[in-house]
Amino acid sequence: MSQLISVSVTATLILNIFLAIALIFMERRDPTSTWAWLLVLFFIPLFGFIIYLLLGRQLRQKHYFRWEGRSKIGIEKLIDYQIEAIEENTLEFRLDDTAHYQDMIYLHLRNNHAVLTQDNDVQVFNDGEAKFEALIHDLENAKDHIHFQYYILRLDHLGRRILDVLVRKAKQGVKVRLLFDDIGSRGLHKKHLRELTDSGGEVEAFFPATMPLINPRLNYRNHRKIVVIDGRIGYVGGFNVGDEYLGLNSKFGYWRDTHLRIEGSAIHPLQTRFILDWNQASEKHDIEYAERYFPAIPQKGSVGMQIVSSGPDEEWEQIKDGYLKMIFIAKKYIYIQTPYFIPDISFLDALRIACLSGIDVRIMIPNKPDHMFVYWATYSNIGTLLKAGAKVYIYENGFLHTKQIVVDDELSTVGTANIDVRSFKLNFEINAFIYDREKSHELAELFEQDMQLSTELTYEAYLQRPRIIKIKESISRLLSPIL
Repeated sequence: MSQLISVSVTATLILNIFLAIALIFMERRDPTSTWAWLLVLFFIPLFGFIIYLLLGRQLRQKHYFRWEGRSKIGIEKLIDYQIEAIEENTLEFRLDDTAHYQDMIYLHLRNNHAVLTQDNDVQVFNDGEAKFEALIHDLENAKDHIHFQYYILRLDHLGRRILDVLVRKAKQGVKVRLLFDDIGSRGLHKKHLRELTDSGGEVEAFFPATMPLINPRLNYRNHRKIVVIDGRIGYVGGFNVGDEYLGLNSKFGYWRDTHLRIEGSAIHPLQTRFILDWNQASEKHDIEYAERYFPAIPQKGSVGMQIVSSGPDEEWEQIKDGYLKMIFIAKKYIYIQTPYFIPDISFLDALRIACLSGIDVRIMIPNKPDHMFVYWATYSNIGTLLKAGAKVYIYENGFLHTKQIVVDDELSTVGTANIDVRSFKLNFEINAFIYDREKSHELAELFEQDMQLSTELTYEAYLQRPRIIKIKESISRLLSPIL
């Protein structure tokens, strides 16, 4: 028996050594992530190996998202034109608000092929009741198709209410497609949506488990929330579908989030993103190009916007790069709201430098954690910026889930990407970058209203935190590259 134990221990150590070699020389990770996984492997050898198999393996950069119809939309030609026009300083801007940020627009064109649209009407929602009432109203009025994608979809009261609408529209002949993330919507399976498929709708799950209870792509999830209705109305933002997003969960209370309703040409890239995600997940119902999905859109407004997506299949971190660019070009202030604040060193350094340069940096985080390690890692990072002069606010009116940055009352972004390594590197995310004074000012005012419902955390108060909290922070900080 003792010999068997000795052999098992030796085999585990040898396996850990080979895995460590693979991490260092083959995976080509950033050093902080590598060290975090090495700590996991050597401090909990057997379980560490299992955790690595489920969470640590990198998603190989290959073409998960392909769609031959992209060339027929005209977006690629428009992107080439916009890149060349900016290089030659000939691109026409409808508003000066947009023209001020040519370099950022150029970044997203080059980095993400994110076309600039300048004819959008945008409605901002910061309350779940209002957002879902508007969404259900638009779903009820759909005439041709509904493309519906969420990370979390619960079949509770809200979920069933929306599902009833989707079933009814499918029976009326509207083409309904529903895409959910297999892990985010754990417990939800296609069989639970049989009424929709029996009515003519189609349902797909993103990166489903290959075997029961085993999903080798557990760490790579589609965190996007996209709705496109008739190719004319779109929704993107932070709300998922579930009663807690209406503030009906006693653990979290009121749910503070931000979501956008969009009409305008930005619907075309939003539609393209949905189709790419759908075709990746689809088993036999790929979407082919049709004009019905990309109708001519009359000008609805004047908001300039780029729809930017990112994911672990890409070489660069496009949304994080956009966040960093916003910090670099800020002249007056930077307002950040995020449920998780676990950035990498480049992001922390950028904010620290902004603080030390006299920029008014304000960060708002929730008081109620939904993931304990993530919460204490957030607290740890906040201390660094408090010392540099940032102002930090703890939201007290429920749970803060919004992912929002506003700069100088002119530039803003709303979407699904949190300020953490998971959103930067591991999840598939989508954000709207907005070049508009009116909408950015509206988002800034919402931030300032939330300040009235928050407690400011001073550096002096942070230094007085109990020793047990410091210990929790230290442990969480070590694990933060893989949280």
